[in-house]
Amino acid sequence: MSLLYQHARAFGLDLLPTQQEQFEKYYHLLVEWNERFNLTAITEYTGVQTKHFLDSLSAAPVLERAGVSGKTLLDVGAGAGFPGIPLAIAYPDLRVTLLEATGKKVQFLDEVARELPLENVTAVHERAEEFAHDAKQRAHYDFVVARALAPMRTLVEYTLPFARRGGQLIAYKAVEAERETGEAQRAIATLGGRVREIIPVKLADMDDVRHLVVIDKIAPTPAVYPRAGGLPKNKPL
Repeated sequence: MSLLYQHARAFGLDLLPTQQEQFEKYYHLLVEWNERFNLTAITEYTGVQTKHFLDSLSAAPVLERAGVSGKTLLDVGAGAGFPGIPLAIAYPDLRVTLLEATGKKVQFLDEVARELPLENVTAVHERAEEFAHDAKQRAHYDFVVARALAPMRTLVEYTLPFARRGGQLIAYKAVEAERETGEAQRAIATLGGRVREIIPVKLADMDDVRHLVVIDKIAPTPAVYPRAGGLPKNKPL
């Protein structure tokens, strides 16, 4: 029994053999492409299984509670595909869009989707602050996820505009989740969100505790957000 399969069961996931094979292919593609350009500092097998794959899957109980089948999910700042691709593997009925501003990373994401294969995945080469003003994308998604993207005050401006009313933002955070979320309360309210809960997450046998910050989208985001020109980062709400 693989480490990933064993510990994914703690999140309510019983991965099929075909899904386990997809994770194996994903790992080998990650290591191969990482030799050409930097995707991740973590390449050792067990580290990728726990700190990338399992960490990504930790949102499964949140998705399950809201219902997954036929839903849409946007991964903002997808990077090497975490958490979007592991969630797409786990939920073939979930339509996943990977938003990434770096062209080479988008090429990698396209390659992963093609090789695994994942017909429910689309990679988009675009900046969040521009993509969010596309009428077809704004307030479109049932779930928006972000991992290692930015401090919460900045993160919510990049992500909440994409969530439909009644949808959810799931932010993957480390030990400072409570403090960051507290500091972002004004920004969250301004952007139409309300914090539902902060969930502590334990990964396999790792000592550190991570968190999922779950924010409900309860009102439309004002049209001015997200702001352009680096303002969400340089002058956060």
